[in-house]
Amino acid sequence: MTGEPRHFIDLDVIAKEDLRSILDDARARKENRKGSEGVVKVDTDRPLENYLLAMVFEKSSTRTRVSFDVAMRQLGGETLLLNGVDMHLGRGESLADTARVLSRYVDIIMFRSASHDNLEELAVSAEVPVINGLTNRSHPCQIMADVMTFEEHKGPIEGCKIAWVGDGNNVAASWIHAAAQFNFELVLACPTSLSPDVAVLKKAQAAGGQVTLTHEPYEAVAGAECVVADTWVSMTDSEDTKTQRHAVLTPFQVDESLMAAAGGEAIFMHCLPAHRGEEVTASVIDGPQSVVWDEAENRLHVQKSILRWCLL
Repeated sequence: MTGEPRHFIDLDVIAKEDLRSILDDARARKENRKGSEGVVKVDTDRPLENYLLAMVFEKSSTRTRVSFDVAMRQLGGETLLLNGVDMHLGRGESLADTARVLSRYVDIIMFRSASHDNLEELAVSAEVPVINGLTNRSHPCQIMADVMTFEEHKGPIEGCKIAWVGDGNNVAASWIHAAAQFNFELVLACPTSLSPDVAVLKKAQAAGGQVTLTHEPYEAVAGAECVVADTWVSMTDSEDTKTQRHAVLTPFQVDESLMAAAGGEAIFMHCLPAHRGEEVTASVIDGPQSVVWDEAENRLHVQKSILRWCLL
């Protein structure tokens, strides 16, 4: 690979036309796998043959691990799974040295890290592209899949209204980035104590993003074409933390009443894993307005196009 590697770290630092090109390519790849009798098992276009993806995980994963593995294989490439606990990473070897070594062995790195600073440190020293598989600050691959899913069900996202309800977390941050890049309205309903980073909000607004914050879920969802929620707790949270978060977030549960306030044509999204009876009721996530399974599938398709964009 010549020149500087093309990283996929955050949506707000990638050109709008590149993001749209990735989505267009993902949509085409998904369509090309659909034969007259269902899904074609082998992609006709396999541009990453002889390329190797290293998948580095500091945190456990289902969708990110499986979708990137399958995506790379369907594009003709191969994958190498690395667990941060089993590596010298975190045991005395610097991230910079790890990046330099991996760059001599593989063609591209996907890093799922507990720390965004760690991701950026790895990317600075890597001589191959680095993809953000999730950090404590953002989750750009997920939101690319979400935009793709929205447009499959509702048409172009530009000018539409999206409502985020719950914790102003890393996934919410990537939705904020996306609002400015794809020109849609985003209203976030979050508890005061769990609001998104003010700097992230202000940067998106300065870039022309129609992003507003409220603490009232019904205000946020009014007129929204899509309602989005995420889990309230992390596996690493203590029982006391879980109890405190539940108390603060219970008024922000997405139930049938809240979806009705958005309207019968609104869709519901959740990046999974979901906790039915907490951030969303079973009647919503398993109901007719939910598109969460399309959303999960589209991680595969959009990540193929991200891999291709990074490498070719």
